[in-house]
Amino acid sequence: MAEPVRPVRGLPGARPVLIQGGMGVGVSGWRLARAVAATGQLGVVSGTALDATLARRLQLGDAGGHLRRALAAFPVPEIAERVLGRYFVPGGTGPDVPYRPVPRLGLRGNRARDELTVAANFAEVFLAKEGHDGPVGINYLEKIQLATPAAALGAMLAGADYVLMGAGIPAEIPRLLDDLAAYRPGRISVAVAGGEGHSIGLDPADLLGPRPPVPPHRPRFLAIVSSHVLAMYLARSSRTRPDGFVIEGPVAGGHSAPPRGRMLLDQDGEPVYGPRDEADTAKVAALGLPFWLAGGYGTPDGLERALATGAEGIQVGSAFALCRESGLDPALRRRLRRRTEHVRNDPRASPTGFPFKVAAVPGTLSEQEVYAARPRLCDLGYLRTPYEKDDGSLGYRCAAEPVDVYVRKGRPAEEADGRHCLCNGLLAAIGLGQHRADGYAEPPLLTLGQDTGFLDGLPEDYSAADVVAHILLGAHV
Repeated sequence: MAEPVRPVRGLPGARPVLIQGGMGVGVSGWRLARAVAATGQLGVVSGTALDATLARRLQLGDAGGHLRRALAAFPVPEIAERVLGRYFVPGGTGPDVPYRPVPRLGLRGNRARDELTVAANFAEVFLAKEGHDGPVGINYLEKIQLATPAAALGAMLAGADYVLMGAGIPAEIPRLLDDLAAYRPGRISVAVAGGEGHSIGLDPADLLGPRPPVPPHRPRFLAIVSSHVLAMYLARSSRTRPDGFVIEGPVAGGHSAPPRGRMLLDQDGEPVYGPRDEADTAKVAALGLPFWLAGGYGTPDGLERALATGAEGIQVGSAFALCRESGLDPALRRRLRRRTEHVRNDPRASPTGFPFKVAAVPGTLSEQEVYAARPRLCDLGYLRTPYEKDDGSLGYRCAAEPVDVYVRKGRPAEEADGRHCLCNGLLAAIGLGQHRADGYAEPPLLTLGQDTGFLDGLPEDYSAADVVAHILLGAHV
């Protein structure tokens, strides 16, 4: 089908009406973000596990040469050469060859890990910004604190226009972005169970050498929050104040905030949300900062409702997750499209303890038999929790690792019950699942929002531009 007429762009520097959600691991990849940004709206890449996705795609041979083209533009060629030398396989590895591992996140310094993280975030944003002048952002999870300084520096070197962060309280991100943009060492606190005073940082000059000809760009920062209370807390001080907010409701895909107060489950075992969990948009608007609404707003009517509250616009995730430019494996995307009514807000799936939307699709980890057949292991570790041992040393644990291992690390076995390995499952969902030496292939895990009304009015095989046009041209604004 022919592409629709694209919406008229706003003035240079104007705020977007639509923000494309930064979804999953690689679902919001550079192709999707570039397609959305080309319409003048905010295209967003997911910043989660970009080190692993870059390394694995290089091992598959980098079809089209896109990653090598991006790395050729990295401001420190020696770093790009080391990354290529370690991971690039001309012609690609065999289909069942296990991927070479990447250094795991940790509080102890690791130069190879920082170089890979900076280069991977640079490459993803660089490719998203090619060929247009629209805005591009990158989305991070506050829960993955150990990656944030290096990841943010890489995105800033590529000229990211926005950084978005949710799944926590991102109070230290404005200062981090200020420091990195000034080419000063940047540091954030790290939550360590049983310990205090831990942090992780990065000195750009130590990693990259003298200030590059094009210094890191200071992006605008949008905090993704679920309540007006947290928005008010972040806005209270210039040190913590973001440039705006995304107010996300509980029906949004991926992780969502748990209900306030004691967790109650309905007859299907899903968390029950009530009036206390609804953000007061009037109080958010009174802060004087721009905000966007997310979670069930991805339609023309949703945009109209959001604008009526004083919002700048909306963040849209699921509609873009199912479009042609999505990073989802195409076969899985088509199967997910046929199963959009079967999305469960699972309070147990994520090792973070946050509820997580799991789409019920045959052959994926949503099926009990597939989940039970998977050997429990934690070999990627993005969602590991650092903890302080009795002797003062540091360890790392994940509720999705083998139960006996988790118990030996001081936690009760029931905490591990029903936990899914999101790291491996989400990589498998974009066609980058690990093949184990024993022949076992990691099964995918799919997530989507619970409100699928966005499909009404969209063609069967639609593009990112179709989504933008459908919402903006269909709204009476």
